[in-house]
Amino acid sequence: VESRYNPRRSVVENIQLPPTLLSRFDLIYLILDKPNPDNDRRLAKHLVSLYYEHPEMPQTKIDQSLLRDYIQYARRFVQPQISDPAERELIEGYLEMRRLGGSAKTITATPRQLESLIRLSEALARMRWDHTVQQYDVIEAIRLMKVATQAAATDPRTGTIDMDMITTGRTALDRDTLEKLANEIRGMLTRDAKGQKLHLTDIRRKIEQQSSIEVGMNEVQQAVQQLADERAITYVERTQQVIVR
Repeated sequence: VESRYNPRRSVVENIQLPPTLLSRFDLIYLILDKPNPDNDRRLAKHLVSLYYEHPEMPQTKIDQSLLRDYIQYARRFVQPQISDPAERELIEGYLEMRRLGGSAKTITATPRQLESLIRLSEALARMRWDHTVQQYDVIEAIRLMKVATQAAATDPRTGTIDMDMITTGRTALDRDTLEKLANEIRGMLTRDAKGQKLHLTDIRRKIEQQSSIEVGMNEVQQAVQQLADERAITYVERTQQVIVR
């Protein structure tokens, strides 16, 4: 969005992928292009070298065919089983991630993250052809989860981890703000517009008249839709009209 990453916006707002798709990734790494003289020089040197008559290609320590066969064998023949110490570490690690929220409204880990930890732990064991998931595999999986996905799920406005930002696209703060706006609209409609038909722009104008906070049309529409779902009003989306009962 805006042609570059905006740190004041959430990952969902920057990437603009639907939460149903974003939540399917086990790890989400943010790789941002931050100025760094050493890294910039190394990258520039590599790019320029590609235009030499004899390009300087990086030398790999492992033959590509050997690496391909290694991976194929691991995927086909290595199916690691979780050991008892690894099981205990998974449970304790998941509970610790759940406790990071500090409140009942903020969700820092869900069962989907636990399933991700299991898959990551199994993958780490499979990488070395180990048929048993060890405790240190789980410890590494938890570390990866914390530095990757949970960092991506940090609300830039509050600094807290909220997995709902990835799974639903809304944080606890968003839900609270939407709930307050819906209640304010409910009170205004009940008091001043009972039995009337109003357009969304009229509702927005009335709300802004009684509040110093600027409200966007998208927020008003979401709040009105919530009231319609609660059957407090009737909302005609095609015409953006609200019928107050």
